[in-house]
Amino acid sequence: MKRFFLSTFLIIGAFMFVSSSSKNRFFPYDYKVDILPNGLKVILIKMPSNGLVSYYTIVRTGSRDEYEPGHTGFAHFFEHMMFRGTKKYPGNVYDQILTEIGADGNAYTTDDYTCYHLNFTADNLEKVMDLESDRFQNLWYPEQDFQTEAGAVYGEYRKGKASPFFWIWETLCNTAFEKHTYKHTTIGFEDDIKNMPKMYEYSLSFFNRYYRPDNCVLLIAGDIEYEKTFALVKKYYSSWQKGYVPPKIEPEPEQTKEKRAKVSYPGKTSPIIVVAYKGSSFAPEDKNYVATILFGSLAFGTNSDLYKKLYIREQKVIFLEEEFNFNRDPFLWMVWAQVKNENVNDIEYVENEIYKTIEYFQNNLVEERKLQDLKKHMKYYFLMNLETPHRVASALARPLALTTEIESIEKFYKVLETIVPQDIQNVAKSFFVPSKRTVVILKGSK
Repeated sequence: MKRFFLSTFLIIGAFMFVSSSSKNRFFPYDYKVDILPNGLKVILIKMPSNGLVSYYTIVRTGSRDEYEPGHTGFAHFFEHMMFRGTKKYPGNVYDQILTEIGADGNAYTTDDYTCYHLNFTADNLEKVMDLESDRFQNLWYPEQDFQTEAGAVYGEYRKGKASPFFWIWETLCNTAFEKHTYKHTTIGFEDDIKNMPKMYEYSLSFFNRYYRPDNCVLLIAGDIEYEKTFALVKKYYSSWQKGYVPPKIEPEPEQTKEKRAKVSYPGKTSPIIVVAYKGSSFAPEDKNYVATILFGSLAFGTNSDLYKKLYIREQKVIFLEEEFNFNRDPFLWMVWAQVKNENVNDIEYVENEIYKTIEYFQNNLVEERKLQDLKKHMKYYFLMNLETPHRVASALARPLALTTEIESIEKFYKVLETIVPQDIQNVAKSFFVPSKRTVVILKGSK
């Protein structure tokens, strides 16, 4: 693993920013960082891109931050409302300008953050910055527009219920968590979404508390000039007033016994199983955390013995995959499987094979060759997905939302190099025990 470093501070105009060379680092591009007096963190990445730029505004608020009872779904709701525009640039004008300059813009909401992104040519950087800074500072919508969009969100919720995965995911979160806000999914509880049209005043409060510069990261990658871009950021964002109010999130108590739930999907589907274990928050400098990410791939990834057995040789499952995500607070390490046949014996067989695999790793050391091959693959896969500004920004969005630091990437891959087979066995024993387990099984009703 190559050592990560930051160079000395440089002063350019009114900005003091950190400059980083790509030499001796895992992340391959140079970048510069600054924090405005209002708390807005700005990260610029200059890279070869044939005149293209990717522009990400990362709001460090997701469904996790919805701690007030009866008010879930607002982080996702604001993903919609941010396209309603401002008095200066109403939504239709905003859309028209993006079309005229050939920009590609969109957004998404997760449990831990909301991300707004645009891709365009470098000559339109100032116009995009004018548009984006305006809507983040001056979002405006009358109550009628709020109610219309709230209705659209409920329509999206009902549409999502057509998928069996929507049903099992909602049940998993609600079953696994007792106190923490991860108990509800990103879109929110149905009753809360139904009542959303009555919460216009609350929506204004939500925006004023969370959509603040000291809760955001501005990431710009591509064909840019550092000094010129920093000057534009200062021009358009310095008037944005700080005022972030942290949410009062109740920690999840330690789970002491297995939880189980069954879901009856009102349609036809093959059975779906998810076996989830209480995990830990994103900690790239922690050896146990990084070893757990590796364990997930070794035990349940597409090159695992279990995958080859259940999917290729025995053809018991339609798919088998692990989902060990990065999260701001302790979340879940998950193993998913969709069983081909509906008979109980096959469902129990697949579930038990997951447990047998965990037991194997608890009692045996993984082959050194397999571990080294996985390390190489993870590094290669990450680097090979950094060929465009959009992919660079996309790869960095979640780590930046969780830590605000590109250095988290360096820490993760530095620790990755130190993991040995004993570390894999240790985390298998520590985390993957029945008392930390939640199991949900979904079956079709038709």
